[in-house]
Amino acid sequence: MEIQTFPNEIVFFDIETNVPNKTGQHFHILEFGAIIVCPRKLEELESFTTLIQPKDLSVASLRSSRSDGITRAKVTDAPSFEDVAEKIYGLLNGRIWAGHNIRRFDCVRIKEAFAEVGKAAPEPSGIIDSLGLLSDKFGKRAGNMKMASLAAYFGLGVQKHRSLDDVRMNLEVLKHCATVLFLESTLPNQLEGKWQSSSKIMTRSRSHHQMAQKAMPYTKVSLVKMTQNVKNILSKAQGTQSLQSLIKHSHSLLR
Repeated sequence: MEIQTFPNEIVFFDIETNVPNKTGQHFHILEFGAIIVCPRKLEELESFTTLIQPKDLSVASLRSSRSDGITRAKVTDAPSFEDVAEKIYGLLNGRIWAGHNIRRFDCVRIKEAFAEVGKAAPEPSGIIDSLGLLSDKFGKRAGNMKMASLAAYFGLGVQKHRSLDDVRMNLEVLKHCATVLFLESTLPNQLEGKWQSSSKIMTRSRSHHQMAQKAMPYTKVSLVKMTQNVKNILSKAQGTQSLQSLIKHSHSLLR
């Protein structure tokens, strides 16, 4: 039987596990989630998620500190990894793997899980680890490089630590980072390095209706100066009427 591969498709995936608290205790996958993404449009083409029952139910916590966290009761009636191994293999094998810190954690856990059930592990056609990629390209302007910190920096909400929610958040974080880096690359003298002198401004939280400090990559003064610099540069190559419309729109976005 010929095995299908999709070398140009990207699969973002994430696993949730127990947290070993005893010597010799291993990680056990409690949830798997993935989305298949078109590399040209970055559109989600397919999604899959499942809770997974570990062989030893005692490794799953009785209670979770998170409102929608994974508990022993939630995985008691879930399928075993062996039950869903074929589906997971089909999603991962031959595609580009993407995720946050997947090289050191998720990839290792997936191989361990397949070995435990005596099945061949899926192989990627390439790996995009957003932790390493963003640490190198985006820098630590958002603080540490945890997904929760990156999501908070861009106002994308709170990380839920549930597989499908986290992979979708991962994709959005990458889109935002890529946009910032693209803009900086087009006008390096005006934009690069401005984040280093970030300031804090007061913003209103829509969910809690409270005022909170939020780190911003540019000061208000630098935004005005930056907009004027962009205007001056573009004026040399663009018609003034269309340019005025563009600048007016950019001011509304930057407020």
